Amino acid sequence: MTKTAQISNDQMIFSVQELKEKGFSYYKINQMVDQGILIKLNKKYYENANFDGEGSDFYYAYAFVPDGVVCLLSAAVYYNLSTYRPDAIDVAIPRKAKVSTLPDWPEVNLYYYTDERFELGITVIEEGTNRFRIYDIEKTVVDIVFYREKVGIEETKEILTSYLRRKDRNINRLVRYAEMMKCGDTMKKYLEVLV
Repeated sequence: MTKTAQISNDQMIFSVQELKEKGFSYYKINQMVDQGILIKLNKKYYENANFDGEGSDFYYAYAFVPDGVVCLLSAAVYYNLSTYRPDAIDVAIPRKAKVSTLPDWPEVNLYYYTDERFELGITVIEEGTNRFRIYDIEKTVVDIVFYREKVGIEETKEILTSYLRRKDRNINRLVRYAEMMKCGDTMKKYLEVLV
């Protein structure tokens, strides 16, 4: 049994740490890159060239911005709240965070959030051994309303309308988040018009 048999094809992105925990040395990792088994993304992450699951650009965002959280239009699309397809992945990071390199593809738009805004409503999506962080649906809608000038008024209305049609919506959480994020009055105005 060779060491390469231990790399499972159901994981798309590996960190150096994960590879080392599986018993691979830096030498072996570099050999696997040379053999085309792994593709080096940056200093800490590698893509599995033999991945045979359903891929997501959000896994790349996690590799380049591991502390980041998928937000705004990218999160709205994930929750099927918008028909708009952004060209880049929107990723929130804490205001003081530093990101050294970003990929050419997929393009990543960084949004620097205050600690309070950043921490609220984070959820982790795990698909097998692949994972990424994204804001829950209510936090996504609140952020869209808060950044409506950047996002676009039409997109904001579409997202709010789609959210309000959902059976799993939680208006109390939505309003609570909006008040915590200092856009409670704006959210209530939108809700009065749309509900």
